[in-house]
Amino acid sequence: MLTFHNVCSVLSSFRLTGIPGLESLHIWLSIPFGSMYLMAVVGNVTILAVVSLERSLHQPMYFFLCMLAVIDLVLSSSTMPKLLGIFWFGASDIGLDACLGQMFLIHCFATVESGIFLAMAFDRYVAICKPLRHTMVLTHAVVGRLGLAALLRGVLYIGPLPLMIRLRLPLYKSHVISHSYCEHMAVITLTCGDSRVSNVYGLSIGFVVLVLDSMAIVTSYVMIFKAVMGLATPEARLKTLGTCSSHVCAILIFYVPIAVSSLIHRFGRHVSPPIHTLLANFYLLIPPVLNPIVYAVRTKQIRAKLLQILKIRAKIR
Repeated sequence: MLTFHNVCSVLSSFRLTGIPGLESLHIWLSIPFGSMYLMAVVGNVTILAVVSLERSLHQPMYFFLCMLAVIDLVLSSSTMPKLLGIFWFGASDIGLDACLGQMFLIHCFATVESGIFLAMAFDRYVAICKPLRHTMVLTHAVVGRLGLAALLRGVLYIGPLPLMIRLRLPLYKSHVISHSYCEHMAVITLTCGDSRVSNVYGLSIGFVVLVLDSMAIVTSYVMIFKAVMGLATPEARLKTLGTCSSHVCAILIFYVPIAVSSLIHRFGRHVSPPIHTLLANFYLLIPPVLNPIVYAVRTKQIRAKLLQILKIRAKIR
């Protein structure tokens, strides 16, 4: 480690603190975090297995759901194993490149998830407002292209963030990151030099993803709601709204925690570090845990297939 003026250093690794201020409770915190991570893995793998095995679910909505499950597995697995390692073994060291790689995965796949929600909203709009054209518009090829577009957007949007840190900000004030993972702002605060470009770029990407995506999703659901209200009978309205309820729940589960965490990180100076770090972890863990539950409970086809599998296993036993 090279040091300049006894202040700034060229680092090859960092030390993550876990949940700052709650170090004495790390072993106890590992119980809920470990349990939630296990639920996320089991739930999302189950969704992938059910959709792949049941040919009747090979439809655009369920393909998007599978994409969502893969993204949730990546998001939770990019942070939770390291966090549990800190809790259980004190394995807090992380290399510079590994840290920047973790940063890229977290922010990239959060951006991709937002893009998938946007694609799902478009799918529901076509299915409800233009039902006769749904199979023509949302072909398997189009679904694949929409997923690829969401992935490419995430890579293009987030790729410059770690590169700017690696190439433009090589000096650091400290090697201790007061966080449980390499979040962009947590790393930027440690850098020496002018970080305004990185800060402005990060804010701009956050605005585009959170605000513009959410506005587009809200617009599509307003149009869906108008179309539903034009249906002849209350039963038809309720049935149609029921097909959208799981999507709305999943969207709220994703956007609300990430918006609260982002606002607190940038403007909540009086919020204690433990609260902020816990919120930052929850926004990466709650959607992967709750999304499979929401879709299993709210989606009739998935619920029926799960019950069928459970009945078959019960008979075998």
